[in-house]
Amino acid sequence: MAKTATLSASFRIAIPKAIREARRWEAGQTFAFISKGTGVLLVPIPTRESLKGLARGASATGFRDRADRF
Repeated sequence: MAKTATLSASFRIAIPKAIREARRWEAGQTFAFISKGTGVLLVPIPTRESLKGLARGASATGFRDRADRF
């Protein structure tokens, strides 16, 4: 069953509790709105702390560049 929300007169939407808990979203978190056809994709923007160590062990050599495309 889909969860629903209503747009208020001040253009605010409350995200249903079941969705917030399933996604572990918290108050104060920042989101990006991405337009997709007739809908909108809501994506949380990660914090710097959560990205720390993400590319550990990555090498700057041997990567593909735009120069090898036609």
